[in-house]
Amino acid sequence: MLSLYRPGDGPWHRMPAGRKTLLLLALVLAVSLLPATWLSCAVAAGLTLLCYAAPGTGWMRLARQIWALRLLVAMSFVGQVIFLGLEAATIGTVRITAAVVLAALLALTTPVTALWEVFERALSPLRILGRDPSRAALLLVVAFGAVPTLIRLAHQVREAQRARGAGRDIRSFVVPYLILALKHADELGDALTARGVR
Repeated sequence: MLSLYRPGDGPWHRMPAGRKTLLLLALVLAVSLLPATWLSCAVAAGLTLLCYAAPGTGWMRLARQIWALRLLVAMSFVGQVIFLGLEAATIGTVRITAAVVLAALLALTTPVTALWEVFERALSPLRILGRDPSRAALLLVVAFGAVPTLIRLAHQVREAQRARGAGRDIRSFVVPYLILALKHADELGDALTARGVR
C-alpha cells in the first residue's frame, strides 16, 4: 500500500494522532459547510495556507498537493461552470480543493499504523453489531491511500504516453491506466490475504 506519510518533527507530526484527526476533520467540515461566498472562499484558502505554514510541512508541500490534484480541480471547476456559472464554480472549487488538501495533511503527517489505531478506536462501537472494528479500520486506511495511488498511476501512464509521443489520445490512456489500476488492486488483495484479511 502506498504511504503518503512524510517524516518530520513539526507541530503536525508531534500532535497525537487522535487529536489531529478530530481537528482536521473539524476543519474539513467547516470548509465544506461554509456558505458559497467570496468571504468563505478567502477563509478556506487562509485556513489551508495557515495549516501548511507550520514547520515540517510548508507551502511547497501544499503546492505539490494542489499540483497532484490538478485534474480533479479542473474537472470540478468545468463541471460547476457549466451548471452554476463562473463565480460559484471558482468559490466551490477553492473550497473543495481546500477540504481535500486539509484531509491530505492527516496522511502526510501521520504514519499508517497510527491512522489504523485511531480508526480502530473510533470504530470500536461496531463490536456491538458483531463487526470487527480492526477490519473496518483497515478498509478506511486502504481507501485513504487509494486516491493518491490512482493519481500516481495516472501520472505514470501520462509520462509513458509523452515518452512514446502518443499525444493525448484517450484510448491510449484509459487502457494502460485500467490495467495498472487492476494490477495494483490485485497486488493489494494478495498482500491483505497474506496477512490473514479475508
